[in-house]
This record gives sequence, structure tokens and C-alpha cells, in this order.
Amino acid sequence: MASVPVVQTESWYLSLLGIAESFRTASPPKIKHCIHCLQSIFQFKPPHAIEARTGLQLGSLLFAHTKNIDLARTHLERAWMIAQTIPAFEEVKFESASLLAEIHQQQKQFQLAKQILRKAISSSQQVAYWHCRLLFQLAQIHTHEKDFLSACELLGVGADYAAVAGSEYTQTLFLLSKGMLLLIEHKLTEVHTVLSSCGTLIEQCQINPTLKESLTVFFLVLQVSHYLVAGQVKGVKQPLKLLQQAIQKITNLNSDDEPLPANPADYFHWLPKEHMCVLVYLITVMHSMQAGYMDKAHKYTDKALLQIEKLKIIDSHPILAAFQLMLLEHIIMCRLVMGQKSAAIQEISQACQVCTQNPRLFSTHGSQLHTLLGLYAMSMNCMERAEVQFNTALRSTSSTELWQFISFNLAIVYLRTGKQQDLATILERIDPERTQIASHSLRAAGYYVRGLHAFFQARYNEAKRYLRETLKMTNLEDLNRLTACSLVLLGHIFLSVGNTTESMNMVSPAMQLASKIPDLHVQLWASALLRDLYQMLRDPIREAESYQMHNDFSQQLLEDHYQSSQQPEHNLLQWVDGPLPPFVFNSGGPSSSLL
Repeated sequence: MASVPVVQTESWYLSLLGIAESFRTASPPKIKHCIHCLQSIFQFKPPHAIEARTGLQLGSLLFAHTKNIDLARTHLERAWMIAQTIPAFEEVKFESASLLAEIHQQQKQFQLAKQILRKAISSSQQVAYWHCRLLFQLAQIHTHEKDFLSACELLGVGADYAAVAGSEYTQTLFLLSKGMLLLIEHKLTEVHTVLSSCGTLIEQCQINPTLKESLTVFFLVLQVSHYLVAGQVKGVKQPLKLLQQAIQKITNLNSDDEPLPANPADYFHWLPKEHMCVLVYLITVMHSMQAGYMDKAHKYTDKALLQIEKLKIIDSHPILAAFQLMLLEHIIMCRLVMGQKSAAIQEISQACQVCTQNPRLFSTHGSQLHTLLGLYAMSMNCMERAEVQFNTALRSTSSTELWQFISFNLAIVYLRTGKQQDLATILERIDPERTQIASHSLRAAGYYVRGLHAFFQARYNEAKRYLRETLKMTNLEDLNRLTACSLVLLGHIFLSVGNTTESMNMVSPAMQLASKIPDLHVQLWASALLRDLYQMLRDPIREAESYQMHNDFSQQLLEDHYQSSQQPEHNLLQWVDGPLPPFVFNSGGPSSSLL
């Protein structure tokens, strides 16, 4: 509960405030009694200072603990109006404005929220903490509206203000936040410029260790994400190692023993330590999946999901649901690579459930859900449903990279179903030699799809040219899965023209790499080619070994295929629009122990 104002602190007010506070801090809290106690203060027709502070307290409680948002707004509006007329009453004035803007934002009244915040910002320049906090809040609303230009301008204003206020920490926090938005917009050159200046600022910062390490973690998260967005997986290794060291360091620090910052402008935290840990797990999973280390991605996903469940017991912050969803999205793709379709569809169902419980996530991640269902349908050889899911995802995404990723997979669907006209149209849109593809890994995938298309048309020399380009790019950035796919396809091409030596030179490393990932589908493909190669080379022992290997992989995939098709969640393939069907909320499944 906020402190008592210096002016007009009458005994009846102190008594009622004390009773209200005892109700609020009871175990369990008696919020209803606390609210009634505070409301009774108005019966005494209190002075303006007490009325404003009580209105703020009531508005805050009603907003946090009840569904009576209208009453909360009424109290906060009154507090905000009165506080503006009382000199040196900044805490009540700006906190009322901040909460009122939050209510308007929740009710999608963004213009009202921005108006209040702009007015508060204009009068808060002498109060460093509130000026910075209100700038962050207004930038957040612009970000929610996808007005990244305005948000970045506000964050730049904040950085300049913090520098004048002598706060290197908050200056860096503003700049890193700006870098994050530039990264979302894929303005990679500008991101690099911002990160370079932040690196210097962090080194020079003379602040307590916890704040400094939190800036370091934020900086390294952006640096790693910058490489991942650019598809430069090899470049991630060093900053990711530094990030993992930084999170260990900050976890071992005891921030309770550190004094509060001397500068009020420094009273900010980027994320709680526990949330940072989950984020670092997520970043590690993203890198592992792109690099083709599926087992590693699985291990860190398990750890992260377990940590999220522990944190949800204490405080179910919305960011945890976003982390959970992103982890599920990545592990689902790993499952499909590893041939674990039955687990993948269960986890797609869980991802749908997370989105249903968080409507904003449903609107921001709907295209990802349809993409995952398209990938699952491909793995189940349900090409018609894969086409429907991918086209639904294409219509709903605003991300260029996701659009390109979906298009590459849709092209493979058209290849397998023989839809030549549709294939020609989509290949023209994603030709890596003519189309701007910013991501290195996606560009490499573009050459692979072109090579696959040429192979299907028996244009082997052209296919080899595309695939060698793919290999050149994948070797540059250690894109193991795409390397394995390209090698096995080249092996198939050489086998088709009767060059057994070159075919063996391709297929053998493809099998080794696919086993390391592990990629069950490439292993199946490679074992079939090895069987045929050893037969042509008259090596019956190795032929039998390859035959048995192929049979084992095939049996494993068939059993999993049957198990997947029998699950009610398999019917998610029929979902395109509208609310999710009830069977997606099945509590069972392979990963239920993690969630």
C-alpha cells in the first residue's frame, strides 16, 4: 500500500488505511474487505490529497484483483485529475496515469492510452524514474500497434534523456530495446550499429553487478538472435557461449546484498533472472534446431518447459506463455525431423491450447500453427491437407521469412503431387537467384528446392549445380540437416546416372550426418541408396546390413505413422478457420509430464 501523504493525515484515515493494509497482507489476502475499507474513506469527504491517493489504491486493487475494470478506471481517472492540481504529488499523478493507460490499452482504446501517456510524459521531465517508465510504456503501445518507427523514436528520446540524467544503465536499456525492435523489423544493418554502441556502453557502465550482467544478457540475446535471423548459424557459437556464461554468472549473484542504485533513473529491470534463464534455454533450442542438433534441442526444451511450470505456480506472467509456445514450435519441428510424428501432433495440440488460453498469442502465432500442421501433414503424406494448411498460413503471415519458409515447403508439396502450374508460380517467387532472401539458411534452402525440382525432371546437371551451391552455403554456416539432405540427393542423382563411386562418396557422409542429427527420413533414404549401391558393387554382407537398416527405419516410421493417425489430435488437419475443436485439449500425450 502506498505511503500516507504528509498533508492532512487525520487519525480516522490512518486507522482505515491500517485496517485496509492488514486485510491486503493477510494470508490469504482479503482483497474484498480491503476494498470496502478503502471505499469507506470517501464517506468522510477527505481532502483532495487523501482522495487522490485512495482512488489510486482502489483503482490499482480493482484492476489487479477483480473484473470490475470500469470502476477501476473511474477511480484512476479521478485520482489522475486531482493529482494534477496538487504540487509535488508526482508519485500519485504518474502512477495513476500509467495504470489508466494500461486499462485503456487492455480495452483496445489505444488513442486514449497514448493521449494520457503523452500528457504525463510532458510534465514528468523533472522526475527521472517516471519520465523513463512512461516513455517505455508509450513505446510498448506503439510496438503493439506495429508502429515500430514511432516506438524506436521514443526509445531514442529515452536514451538521450537517460544520458543527460547521468544513467548509462537506462540509456543502454533504451538502446537495447530499440535494437530489439529493429531486429523484429529485420533492419539488420541498423541493429549492428545499435549493438556496437551498446557493447561500448556496457563495458563503461559503473553500476552494480546484477544490473551490468542483465544488460550483458540482453545484449548477447540480441547478438545471437541477429545471427539466427540472418541464418548465420556458425556465427552464433561464440556469443551463445558468452550468453550461457553470463546467465550462470547472474544466477549466482545475490542481488539482495547489492545497494539500490543512487540514480532514480536506474530503477529498472529488463527481466527477472528466472525469466532470463528460460530465454537463454529458448535461444539455445533455436540455435540447436537450425544447426541440426535435435537431441540437444530436445534436452534444453525439457529443461525450459519444466522451469516455466515452476515459475507459473508463483506468477503466471504472459511472457512465460510466449516462451512456452516458441519452445513447442521448435521442438515440434525437431520431432518431425526425428520421425516422431505422434509426439509432434500431441505438442501441436498443446501449442493450440496455449494460444487458446492467451488470445493475443492466437492472433500473433496463428500462421505458425498452420505451418506446423502443414509440416505434420507432409510427414504423414497427407499432401492435400498440407497444401491447405500452408496456404492458410501464407494468407495470415506478415513475416517475410516465415512466408519464404512456407513457400519452400509448399513447393515440395506441389513437386510431390505433380501440380506443375502451381509449382512454376511459387518457384518464380522464391528463386534464390532472382528473389531477395535475407536469411543465409533460407537462401540455401532455396537452392535445394531448385535442385530437387531439377532432379524430378531428370535434369541432373542442373540439379547438381543447384545442390553444390546449397552445399557451399551450408558448409559455410554448419547447416547440418540441409547438408545431409543435399548430400543424399546428390548421391541419388549419381546413382541414377550409374556413377556408383561418386554416389557412395555422397551417401556415406549423408548417412553419418543424418545419424548424428538424427534425421530418420534422410536415414531411410540413404539406407535405401546404400542397399542398391552395395548390390551393384556385389557386396552381399553390406547389402544385407543396409537392407536391415532400411527395414528398421521403415518399420519405425510406419508404426509411428499408424499411432499418429489413430490419435484424435490428428483431426486438427481439418481445422482451418474459427475456434479450435475441443479434442485439442487432450491432457495426455508424450510430453504431458513436461507441461
